[in-house]
Amino acid sequence: MTTSYEGAATLLRQLGHRADDTTLHTLAQTLGARAEEQTQERMKQPVQEQSPERAASAVGVLMLDGWLVRQRGPGWGKKKTAKPRVEWHELKTGVFYTQEQAVRKNGRGLLTDKVVVSWQGEPLALGQRLHHAACEHGLGRAQAKLVVSDGAPWIWNVAQDRWPDAVEVLDFYHASQHVWDLGEAVTGERQAARPWVEKQLHQLRYGRHAAALKTIAGRHAGRGPTGDIIRREQNYFAEHALRMNYRAVAARGWPIGSGPVESACLQRQGRFKRSGQSWTRLGLRHLCAVIEARQNGHWDHLWNR
Repeated sequence: MTTSYEGAATLLRQLGHRADDTTLHTLAQTLGARAEEQTQERMKQPVQEQSPERAASAVGVLMLDGWLVRQRGPGWGKKKTAKPRVEWHELKTGVFYTQEQAVRKNGRGLLTDKVVVSWQGEPLALGQRLHHAACEHGLGRAQAKLVVSDGAPWIWNVAQDRWPDAVEVLDFYHASQHVWDLGEAVTGERQAARPWVEKQLHQLRYGRHAAALKTIAGRHAGRGPTGDIIRREQNYFAEHALRMNYRAVAARGWPIGSGPVESACLQRQGRFKRSGQSWTRLGLRHLCAVIEARQNGHWDHLWNR
C-alpha cells in the first residue's frame, strides 16, 4: 500500500512494530516467489470461478497496454564498463471487468471490481495469464466479449489467440490522435486542420465511419516527409477499419475507450517508476505477483503452505 519498503517500515514503526526495510524486502520477495509459484500451479488446473453464484454478465471487457520500466543492466554496479548500467523494458498490463462493475459516481466512471495482470515477456503469455484470471472473475458467464485497446500489433495478436470471438474496438482517443496527425500533415499546422479533423472525428464517432475512412484513404500522398506521414496514417486506418464502429458499440452501453488499462498502467508506474528505482527482473516479477495476489483475490492463499 505504500510506495517503498522504507515507507512501509516508517508506517509500521508508527504502529508500534520494529520491522525495518530490509526485513520487509525479504518478506515481500519471499511472498512474491510463492505467489508466482501459486499462479503457475493454478494455470495448470481447470479454472475455479471465485463467485460462481453471480448472474451472467452482458459483456466481459478486456484491455491491454504496455509501459517501460527501468531495470538494472549488465553493467549495473560496475565502475568501468562498456555495458549499459540501466535498461528499459516493457511491462505489459491487462485488465478485465464485467459491464455491471462499471458505474458512475459524482459524474466520474468507476470500476467496483477489476482484475489487473502484469507480465514482462512474450505477449501471448500475458494473454494466458489474463484469460485465466478473467475466467476466475466471471469471463465464462459473459454473454459477449469486448477487447478495447490501442493500435499496438501485439495486443491484437493476443486478442486473436485468446478471444477470437470478441468484438474488437480501437480506443477512440488513439484513433483521434492519428486523425490529428494526418490533418496536420495535410494542412501544415494544427489550427488549419481543425475543421477537417473535427468532421472526420464526428463521422467516426456517430455512425459514418465508412465515409471517414474513405475520405482518409483518398488523401493524396506525394513524395517527401509529408507523403510518408499520410501513407503511414492511411495504413493505420486501413488496418483498424473493422475496429471503428463506435456508434454501434456505444449504443450497447459498452466502452469505446481504454481508460481502465491506462489507469492501471499509471498506478503501476506510481509504484515501480519512482525516482532512483532500478529493478531486477526477478524482483519486479515478485512484487508484481504480491500486488496481484492482493488485488485479484488470492491474498489468503499466500499464507497457506
